[in-house]
Amino acid sequence: MSATAPAVVLVGPPGSGKTTVGRLVAQHLGVGFRDTDTDVEQVAGKAVADVFVEDGEPRFRELEREAVTTALAEHDGVLALGGGAVMDPLTQGALEGYTAAGGVVVFLDVSLAHAAPRVGFNQSRPLLVGNPRARWAELMERRRPTYERLATVRVLSDGRSAKDVAAEVYQEVQACRSA
Repeated sequence: MSATAPAVVLVGPPGSGKTTVGRLVAQHLGVGFRDTDTDVEQVAGKAVADVFVEDGEPRFRELEREAVTTALAEHDGVLALGGGAVMDPLTQGALEGYTAAGGVVVFLDVSLAHAAPRVGFNQSRPLLVGNPRARWAELMERRRPTYERLATVRVLSDGRSAKDVAAEVYQEVQACRSA
């Protein structure tokens, strides 16, 4: 693994805790935290929801793919990917290369019952417009096999504090590094 590869990459659906847990894991590891949704917003000069509405999902996915590729090459801390980033074939290839080189991808898994209160199913989640619970379930059904295939480790966040989930992620990352 290159010196600039992320210490760990977090993937999972909206509401799994990628950002909150990611920040805590970064503190445990003494490294920085980066979220590709934030990178997209910086490049686009607007919120993710606005990119979807004003520019369309294809443009958002293009920006997201570029953000993931850049972050995998430049960031040496904890990297959280947007929930749908893993569905892009080029991103899948980049993550497969990262894990083949010794990188750790953690799938933060969560059930709908636990994701709902975290996400709030608000307007900042453009893919959940309409019937947000049904849309979340549909997205998860489509994405779960990819999350599972790309992940080195799966950590369930249901009914647990972000601090406890982060502690488990940290332990799993340490175990993978020493294996």
